[in-house]
Amino acid sequence: MSPVAPQVVPPYVVRSARLLGEDVVDLLLVDGRIAEVGPGITAPDDAVEIDATGLVALPGLVDLHTHVREPGREDAETVLTGSRAAARGGFTCVHAMANTSPVADTAGVVEQVYRLGREGGYCDVQPVGAVTVGLAGQRLAELGAMADSAAAVRVFSDDGICVSDAVLMRRALEYVKAFDGVVAQHAQEPRLTEGAQMNEGALSGELGLVGWPAVAEEAIIARDVLLAEHVGSRLHVCHLSTRGSVEIVRWAKSRGIDVTAEVTPHHLLLTDELVRSYDPIYKVNPPLRSDDDVAAVREGLADGTIDIVATDHAPHPMEDKECEWAAAAFGMLGLETALSIVQQTMVETGALTWAQVAEVLSERPARIGRVDDQGRPLAVGEPANLVLVDPDATREIDARDTASLSRNTPYAGRTLPGQVVATFLRGAPTVLDGALQELGA
Repeated sequence: MSPVAPQVVPPYVVRSARLLGEDVVDLLLVDGRIAEVGPGITAPDDAVEIDATGLVALPGLVDLHTHVREPGREDAETVLTGSRAAARGGFTCVHAMANTSPVADTAGVVEQVYRLGREGGYCDVQPVGAVTVGLAGQRLAELGAMADSAAAVRVFSDDGICVSDAVLMRRALEYVKAFDGVVAQHAQEPRLTEGAQMNEGALSGELGLVGWPAVAEEAIIARDVLLAEHVGSRLHVCHLSTRGSVEIVRWAKSRGIDVTAEVTPHHLLLTDELVRSYDPIYKVNPPLRSDDDVAAVREGLADGTIDIVATDHAPHPMEDKECEWAAAAFGMLGLETALSIVQQTMVETGALTWAQVAEVLSERPARIGRVDDQGRPLAVGEPANLVLVDPDATREIDARDTASLSRNTPYAGRTLPGQVVATFLRGAPTVLDGALQELGA
C-alpha cells in the first residue's frame, strides 16, 4: 500500500469548550499544534470554527493495551479499522499488542504495524513487542532490535500468555533497562488456571464451569514486583482485576518499587453474575470478577494505586464468539465505549474529576509507554491532540454501529453516558460531529 497524500489541514478554532471539565476557553489549532488558549480568541480568516459549548476538552486519549489483530487475523480487525474505532472513542494513540501472526517479536513486524498506523492516519499506532520469541516463553525476543527500530518500541508483553518462568522474566526486566523499556505482564499462573472458564467462587461451582482463582493473578504480581525491585527495573501489570492484586500493588508502591498497573473498563463495571446467561460475550481474560473486586479496583483507580485505564480491546469474528461457552474465544471490544464506562463508573460517582480522567486515560499511559508527543497538556505549543466529549449525551450501544470489524461488545443494548463529538490528531479532525472523517496520513 502506498501512503495516502497528506491533506491540507486548515486552522481550527474550538469555541467555548470546558477545559478538563472546568474553565471555558477557546483553543486555536494551527499546523498541528495548539497556538492559543483562552477566551475570545481572534480566528484567522481561513479558520474552521467549532461550537464546543457544553463540551469537555481532554487531551487525546492513549490506550496502552489494544489488539488490532494485523498481521494474521484481518478477519477480526486491521490496523486501519482498529484505529478508526480508536478515533471514535477519542483515542489519538493506541499500543498494539504483540499476539499477531506472525508474532510482533522482530523489528520487521513492529515496523510493519507502525507504518500501517501512520498510513491510516486516524491515530498513532505504537507497537508492543513480544517478550519471548513466538510468545513461547522459551527465550527472549529481539528486544533491543525492536527498541532501535523505526517503531521505537518501549513496551514489551506476551499478553494473552504469562511470562511464567521467573528466570526469563528477570532477564527481560534486566534487558529493558538499557533503553528505558517496561515489561507489561499478563499475570496468570498457568498451572492454577488450566481449563479455567470464569472467576472461581460459589457461582462457578453452581454453573459447572472451571474456576479461575484470584490467587493465580495475585501470585504472579507478587513475584514480579519483587523481581522488579531486585533488578531495579520498570514493571507494568496488565488488566488487574482482583482486590488482592490492588493490595499487592499498593504495598509495592509503598516500598518505592517502580510498578504501574492498569484496569479495563469492563472490570470497572461488569461482574461474574453476567456469566449466568452462559453468553460468551462475557467470556474474557482475566474473567469478570465479584462485586467486591469491582469495588476494589474502582477504589484503587481513585486513590492512584491503579495508574491507568486500558481497554484490552479484543476483537473476534462472529464464529469465535457465537458458539458454546467452552469453545468461545476470550475477549471484548473496548475502544469506542471506554470513555463512557469511565464516566459512568468514576466521574458520575464522584470518584474522579475530568482532569483526573485525563490523567488515567491520556497523560499516564503516554508516560508509561514513553510516547513523548501524546498525553500532553492542552497548552500553547503542545501537539494538537484532543477530544471533545458531550458529557450530557446518552447513547444506546448497537453492536452493528461500530468502526471495528468485529461485533463482540458486552454493552449492546445498554444506554451509556457521554458521546465523543470530535477527535483531533495533530490538528486534523479524525472524528467531527461524531462521524469519522476521510483523512490522509
